Amino acid sequence: MNDDLESRLSAGATPDLDLDLAQLRAVLARRAAQDGLLDVAYGTYDSPLGPLTVFVTPRGLVRLSYPGEPVDDQLDELATLISPRVMAAPERTDDVRRQLDDYFGGTRRDFELPIDWRLLRGFRADVLRATSQIPFGSVISYRDVAAAAGSPNAYRAAGNALGSNPIPIVVPCHRVVHAGGGLGGYTGGLERKQFLLRLEGVLDG
Repeated sequence: MNDDLESRLSAGATPDLDLDLAQLRAVLARRAAQDGLLDVAYGTYDSPLGPLTVFVTPRGLVRLSYPGEPVDDQLDELATLISPRVMAAPERTDDVRRQLDDYFGGTRRDFELPIDWRLLRGFRADVLRATSQIPFGSVISYRDVAAAAGSPNAYRAAGNALGSNPIPIVVPCHRVVHAGGGLGGYTGGLERKQFLLRLEGVLDG
């Protein structure tokens, strides 16, 4: 059906008024990508933690947001910092969504996804790159992740960086906790942090 629509569009035919809008958007996104006009694609993933919005670029996963984070604000940020050529194109997020399926289904311990780090700068980037190396089922302290980022005394700044992580779950800021045993904060809320740590066997179910 998409191929038929694409051939009609290429031939200059006017689409039927009752044409499925999602189908039309998919064709337009594909053509934009083929013409080098799509720099950021996004789609929704229905997770056990609620609907997540997945944003990808040709470099990799650039953002993964929880419900409650205004999509329009994120689109504005991506248009400003990455490119204004942003379009809903769910099929371009398929690899991310498949790996999230495997993770939540208990068959994946490590994500094998390229990451586009362009939303991050300076110490914040260092903290989140260090966080990306924390193994599945492990936790470290805020001070430890600050040390791994090169500034062991900057644990409060590390906490701030983790709290604004644009790629939660895949960059596993949920694996950073207080040295005294408290869970600390989490960008998606404490209940989601607890869920992820239970999924990974860190907390008892």
